[in-house]
Amino acid sequence: MAQQIHPTAIIEPGATLAEDVFVGAYAYVGAKAVVGSGTVIHHHGNVEGRTTIGRQCEIFPFACVGTKTHDLKFKGGEPGLIVGDRNVFREYVSVHGATNDAEFTRIGNDNVLLAYSHIAHDCVVGNFLVMSAQTALAGHVLVEDYVNIGWGTGVHQFCRLGCHAMLGAMSKIVQDVPPYVIADGNPAIARSINKVGLERHGFSVAQLEAVKQVFRMVFRTGHNRTQALEKLREHVLSSTPEFKHFLAFADKSERGFISSK
Repeated sequence: MAQQIHPTAIIEPGATLAEDVFVGAYAYVGAKAVVGSGTVIHHHGNVEGRTTIGRQCEIFPFACVGTKTHDLKFKGGEPGLIVGDRNVFREYVSVHGATNDAEFTRIGNDNVLLAYSHIAHDCVVGNFLVMSAQTALAGHVLVEDYVNIGWGTGVHQFCRLGCHAMLGAMSKIVQDVPPYVIADGNPAIARSINKVGLERHGFSVAQLEAVKQVFRMVFRTGHNRTQALEKLREHVLSSTPEFKHFLAFADKSERGFISSK
């Protein structure tokens, strides 16, 4: 498909657009932007800053992708944003570039960000994230794959969200949410494993049992966090991928985990 750029769109000199990019009416693409093959920028969509957009992404009206960080520590230079393939940015989504020169906010592949959601500076987002409307990731948040964030949820800066975690609507996340867990509340606590989500992504009965054992050991036995992690390392299932990933996530936690009460 040939490149289609509406005559009212503003493409700054220096921008690099693939041959089959679509840019709608009154959209804006900045001078340092790179836009990949098959990407669609709908009317009034905005791509700014030192931003690279991958293939087959879709940017809806009034979304702002790659805009300047809100971080008051910004001292200039050329930080930016790197976005992978097949990401969807719905209406009024905002994604900010990094704060420090030559550093990047990063978004992987196949993520869906619904209306008014926000990803702040220096976040690192994996693949297959679903952010419901009016949700927000503060600066430096790390998100693993297959995370689902419910409507109106806010995530504190420097928190980490483990793979296959689900965050309930209107939750307040102030500590790390481990893999496989449903977190809900203000502040959020660990409610259960994300059983339905895991089943939808093909987890076997054996894998689900491993996840259940992890959850019970960490959140239901009454052990403190150090004791629970030591029990996991000694467990008969400690060599399973589920145990290993949970322990690896725990080893990198700086803010601590959400509790169960």
